[in-house]
Amino acid sequence: MNRKPVIAIDGPAGAGKSTLAAMVANQLGLLLVDTGALYRGVAWVSLERGVGGEDALALGRIAETIRLRFTVGPDGLPRLWIDEEDRSESIRLPKVSKRASQVSKHPQVREALLGLQRGFGERGGVVLEGRDIGTVVFPSAEIKIFLTASAQARAHRRVADLTSRGIHVDYDRTFSELADRDRQDTERPLAPLKPAKDALVIDTTDSPLDSVVDRVVKLVESTQGWPLR
Repeated sequence: MNRKPVIAIDGPAGAGKSTLAAMVANQLGLLLVDTGALYRGVAWVSLERGVGGEDALALGRIAETIRLRFTVGPDGLPRLWIDEEDRSESIRLPKVSKRASQVSKHPQVREALLGLQRGFGERGGVVLEGRDIGTVVFPSAEIKIFLTASAQARAHRRVADLTSRGIHVDYDRTFSELADRDRQDTERPLAPLKPAKDALVIDTTDSPLDSVVDRVVKLVESTQGWPLR
């Protein structure tokens, strides 16, 4: 029996990675891992402890020492536990998103979390979503997807998502914060946000989510030799 695949889904904030990854994992019976949540977890702890976003050594120590694990919520999405506390809602706050982009540029943090991320997928049968899964974490992933969308569409989605969580934010500010994060993520020297050379790039600006899910599932199922169920 062949090894089940590793599916890497990368892209900027608001492109639809989390929802796509959850739906694909559910349809194919694979484990879902939100790697971006790990960086958000480190970011949240740094804010709680008053550690600056440029303090690489202190941030690295946080990443090395906190306990991070996932459970599956009632909606089928992963929930992040930090030191045995469910922080899934806290890590989605705008201030945490902004800090996560700062945190993720430090080699000390990325090195501390890299082994954890690879450990989730070492046996295959997993969908990992993030920003450098196909380029750094699992460059040998059998399926690589890079989602993108216009900045306007992504800002509207982020506002809708936060509003649904009871967090009310301004569209213009959200748009500006997304633009700032895009710039930080794409221009950082270490593991910048970009599609892997062999990734399938999908623009979700005007594409219904269901059609994107179907496209990815069919791509996986068309690959011979994977006993997905």
